[in-house]
Amino acid sequence: MTAPTLPREVSRAFDAFPAPISKRLLQVRALIFATAAAQEEVGRLSETLKWGEPAYLTDETGSGSTIRLGRIKESEHAAILFNCKTTLIDTFRERFADQFEYRQTRALLLPVSGALPKRPLSVCLSLALTYHLDRRARKAR
Repeated sequence: MTAPTLPREVSRAFDAFPAPISKRLLQVRALIFATAAAQEEVGRLSETLKWGEPAYLTDETGSGSTIRLGRIKESEHAAILFNCKTTLIDTFRERFADQFEYRQTRALLLPVSGALPKRPLSVCLSLALTYHLDRRARKAR
């Protein structure tokens, strides 16, 4: 599945990033949609802006936590931002300690050059897109 056409306001947000960051984040966007499409329980994603940055929500099913794309001040990296009240970044650190750089409990940072680490990144995105399903399953036990 290919990512849908960019909504106009989201396209403007991508255009506002420096070109190398925008290019990397558009690759991440495509991976978010591909990862969501591979998991039936995620449903259709909503693409909108949160704090002026592209954001991806599982409004249809409520299966996941919001994924936001942006950058962090004082960094030349592209950033994938997650709700800091979740355990997602801790989980990513446990699984992929050497694969990514992290900022607190909020962001996974990606260099803007080189190959996109698709396999580990899709695992992280999948965990975010199903975060609430995983938590509900643990509570039900």
